[in-house]
Amino acid sequence: MTKFEIEEKIVAMLKTVFDPEIPVNVYDLGLIYKIDVADSGDATIDMTLTAPNCPAADFIMEDVRQKIESIDGVNSATINLVFEPEWDKDMMSEEAKLELGFL
Repeated sequence: MTKFEIEEKIVAMLKTVFDPEIPVNVYDLGLIYKIDVADSGDATIDMTLTAPNCPAADFIMEDVRQKIESIDGVNSATINLVFEPEWDKDMMSEEAKLELGFL
């Protein structure tokens, strides 16, 4: 499986991870800043949260890690929590904006 195919599977899996307080997945919310897959199958994800003091941060990050590590071709997943650039609603997909009433 190519790195591109693994990245596609990672995106599909990220679309199954939800913030318990928001009915939109973390990918469409724009919380995923970078997906990097090494030749070894190690995946690194840079992600943020809608707010730095998000009470569900640990739950969301662990959900992301477990789901990414369940993908064939991924040996391990490292989830980096970053706050630069700061998240804002303009980072959401059109579908997410529509779902949340921003359009």
